Amino acid sequence: MDTKEIPLHFKGKEAIEHVIDARLKGKAASAEIHGAELPGHFSAMADAAKETALILLVLWTLFSELGFPADKIHWISLSFIVGWLFWKVGRSAILGYSRLERLHRLIEEEKWEIEHHRPQEREELKALYAAKGFSGKLLEESVDILMADDNRLLQVMLEEELGLSLESVEHPLKQALGALAGVLASGILMSAGFFLLPWWGAAFTAALVIGISAALVARQEKNQRLSAVVWNVANAALASGVAYFAAQLLIRE
Repeated sequence: MDTKEIPLHFKGKEAIEHVIDARLKGKAASAEIHGAELPGHFSAMADAAKETALILLVLWTLFSELGFPADKIHWISLSFIVGWLFWKVGRSAILGYSRLERLHRLIEEEKWEIEHHRPQEREELKALYAAKGFSGKLLEESVDILMADDNRLLQVMLEEELGLSLESVEHPLKQALGALAGVLASGILMSAGFFLLPWWGAAFTAALVIGISAALVARQEKNQRLSAVVWNVANAALASGVAYFAAQLLIRE
């Protein structure tokens, strides 16, 4: 083994330290746009629903304070939803494709390392499997088997060294569909609430949409649903309240 080449590849670190750095790099690249804990489409849907409800609530609050008639507020809000829908769907798709690009780049980098730094890849494999409890002849035989097949070696290094799970990667269009569903559901509910109850329907429906979205996310993450609902609704109330009082101050001036 060329001892001068190893520090160049490992950047002066031991094999296990290089593996730890690679795992952190892979985790950062493979994380979902909305967090690694949830499927991308589910989180995109929940975020889109909450953001749509909050923005519509703030808009209706401001327009009402400015004295706009209810029918005009309703049609302006519908126009906003159309533009907002295209933004959220497009943004989710773009972020999803960006994530796929990062993953493909890591795969190509790992493939290149396997082709050009096989001794170092072997050392990384030995460090990985030694940390799993392999030793002696069993460790050497396991590493030899993996090193004999480049495709298998690439998969193992992606999963073991970088911590990537290629099966869990979602298509960007699936995340875009999640955002689409969130905006549509929230927009329809908010419009219905405002139309049926012009005075307080927007606030009630916004709290309902944000609360349900927060509860669903908390359930998927196995967190406390009640606290998630309370904090999300309280945060929305704070944001809309600040907008309301800011509008009052500006109008009076």
